[in-house]
Amino acid sequence: MLDNTRSGLFSPYTLSSGLELKNRIVMAPMTRGRARNAGLVPTELHAEYYRQRASAGLIITEAAWVSPEAIGFINVPGIFSPDQVEGWKKVTEAVHAEGGHIYLQVAHSGAGSHPDFFAGQPPLAPSAINPGLRSFTNEGFKETVTPRAMTLEQIKSTIEDYAVAAKNAKTAGFDGIELHSATTYLLPQFLNSKLNVRTDAYGGSAENRSRIVIDILEAMLAEWAPGRVGVKLSPTMAMGGFEPTDQTVATYNHLAVRLGDLPLSHVQLVKAPNDLQGTPIQVLQDTVAYFRPRLKGTLIANFGFDKTSADAVLAAKHADLISFGNAFIANPDLVRRMKENIPLNQPHRDLFYQGAAEGYTDYPPAA
Repeated sequence: MLDNTRSGLFSPYTLSSGLELKNRIVMAPMTRGRARNAGLVPTELHAEYYRQRASAGLIITEAAWVSPEAIGFINVPGIFSPDQVEGWKKVTEAVHAEGGHIYLQVAHSGAGSHPDFFAGQPPLAPSAINPGLRSFTNEGFKETVTPRAMTLEQIKSTIEDYAVAAKNAKTAGFDGIELHSATTYLLPQFLNSKLNVRTDAYGGSAENRSRIVIDILEAMLAEWAPGRVGVKLSPTMAMGGFEPTDQTVATYNHLAVRLGDLPLSHVQLVKAPNDLQGTPIQVLQDTVAYFRPRLKGTLIANFGFDKTSADAVLAAKHADLISFGNAFIANPDLVRRMKENIPLNQPHRDLFYQGAAEGYTDYPPAA
């Protein structure tokens, strides 16, 4: 068992499951849009991409759709078909061969999708309220529409989709799984009192708005050993018509308490990207420090960190691990570059979400 009392960015860390990470650097989940096939199957290109970045203490993959109804962005892989499971096996085998550890993130886009993905039918969501977002379709970005409010039976079916996804991830050889309850996807829509106006067990109070997140995590934990299921949260996220409300703090406070009742691997927390003064959530300005005493277990801090700021958060014990996004896109050897103070490659932003090997696996490591 490793000693978690050391807090430097390059010190080892042991998760509650006993999984030993060689450093505290996490590759954050990032949609890249390279599953350019009808079955949304991960390919050898995905395997190479993640293999190159296996020096991270932990890789968390791009979000994979849990069902056809979850799709909201072109060329993003799924985890609901046998072919997809086989494709992901190549990824996990490649990362493990390099001595790395890898979790699969699983997701549902909810109202952030578009009828183009569903033969003209509106997407599913907590309530029939347009979130004012954009969905990346085969014809480019399109404005979201008023979605269909989910029935209780559809909620139950969606929870089961996540359970099947968790089982499939285990079959594919992942070391664990992370629930995407961040940005503007389905679960943050449930947590948002403006987009969730339900009056049943899944809306109307902090407890009810949080219920689906807990139900899904419990369903996923039933497929895995304790300490192998994590969750990602972004309480301060604002985009388009999706924005925090006067109920956000109470909702996430309640959720934090409930998460503490579960044997989770970790919580990955996105810090506030901008100034929150004068907003209903200004108390969350230092998001990570605010939630540290409210969350049990391993906390991964995410968004906008560099080596200096990451080490500061670790030294203050506000987080246990730090996840990096854009820096990993252009720097497959990010761990070495940060450790040896080697300048970073700059990413090609126009190739973040589309293309093939260019802007994906062709970034050179340091000489």
